[in-house]
Amino acid sequence: MADEQVLAHEMRAPTGRISGIRNVLVVAPHPDDAELGVGGTMLALIAAGHTVHMLDMTNGEPTPRGDVSTRAKESAQAAKILGVASRTTLDLPNRYLMDSLDARTKVAEVIRRIRPDVLFVPYWEDSHPDHVQTSIICDAARFQAKYTKTKMAGEPWFAPRVFYYLCSHLKLLFPTSFIVDISAHWERKVEAAKSYVSQFQHDDGSFPVIDVITNYAKYYGTLIHADYGEPITVREPVGVLDFRDII
Repeated sequence: MADEQVLAHEMRAPTGRISGIRNVLVVAPHPDDAELGVGGTMLALIAAGHTVHMLDMTNGEPTPRGDVSTRAKESAQAAKILGVASRTTLDLPNRYLMDSLDARTKVAEVIRRIRPDVLFVPYWEDSHPDHVQTSIICDAARFQAKYTKTKMAGEPWFAPRVFYYLCSHLKLLFPTSFIVDISAHWERKVEAAKSYVSQFQHDDGSFPVIDVITNYAKYYGTLIHADYGEPITVREPVGVLDFRDII
């Protein structure tokens, strides 16, 4: 699509994939949301041989200290650190994101192009309207992407699974279906988050947001006897092939 900006990064051919998962699409309202919410999970998936793509609904601007060019460079740097296969940015409006047929279609066409086995989408409860709307739009786009007899680009595709991640301005502990152990990937998650200097670095050089995500990650890690964890919730049942993978 002409209104998309796609940043592709080279990655090694995947090996050791778990049955049923090949492509993963992580959707975020703004650049930096996915890194904070599931940066460790993305790294874990890539390390296990899965192909991970990112989709930002907006370019994240305007913000008090950012601009479009700076934000694009920061998101490209974060994507490179994570090692994702591609990052797509839609032209939907930051701060005024709304569920609409146009928004659903844009996301559905990305789904049809990527053909993900798993969608990662923000949790549906939040104080930031863009985050809530992203969750709603993605749920609808998942269904719309399978339409036939349509003018949408790409072939029909229905993502088998949707996982919801903690992407919230509320101080909440949301209902958790499972927790991903991201201990081995914590440092790189932090490195990716710190790419967003315009958003997170204070004048004294500190990154207070890192303290916030560290506290959450340690809490969820404690629940599964790990150093750091990222919580995921689902609306549909998830099956287990091998009980040896349960912590």
